[in-house]
Amino acid sequence: MILPIVAYGDPVLKKQAEEIDENYPNLRELIDNMFETMYGAQGVGLAAPQIGLPIRLFVVDGSPFADEEDEEPDPKAEGIDGFKKVFINPIIEEETGEKWGFHEGCLSIPKIREEVFRKETIRISYYDENWKLNEETYTGYKARIIQHEYDHIEGVLFTDHLSVLKKKMLAKKLQNISKGDISVSYKMKFPAVKKGR
Repeated sequence: MILPIVAYGDPVLKKQAEEIDENYPNLRELIDNMFETMYGAQGVGLAAPQIGLPIRLFVVDGSPFADEEDEEPDPKAEGIDGFKKVFINPIIEEETGEKWGFHEGCLSIPKIREEVFRKETIRISYYDENWKLNEETYTGYKARIIQHEYDHIEGVLFTDHLSVLKKKMLAKKLQNISKGDISVSYKMKFPAVKKGR
């Protein structure tokens, strides 16, 4: 089932999410719905706060990055096809390497893309959908997708990484997103839209 994605301005997006356990109600169904919602919106990642749930869970699938046709293969995109994973209660243990910039977007902040600098390598521990504990290292686009979604469960948005000047320049656009003054191709829930409108 496709769920509405919560738009910029909703308090749930700024809240630090809570850990869950194996008894979290309808977890399998929730994970399936999150993937379906993400694909429906043509995203590469979706965190639970983006569907209004303040829990430490996100899903990723990097295939759309692999499908982008570049004249020269980008080493940072290596192996991104088939990178489909569920992260439950993740902890980024370490971030290393050089910071590199990429124009990030977000399903909760449609039609805005800005350059965000992140470290190129991460080590992360997490539970998968079978409650198996994993610890893995990722680099390049895989690391970036995870870092972006991990930010969501920490109550951080990609716009929080921007300079004060850039944030001021985007303020009006962000306000319009909160009010629902934007046309999107997927279901959204806007915090500043009055009920019954």
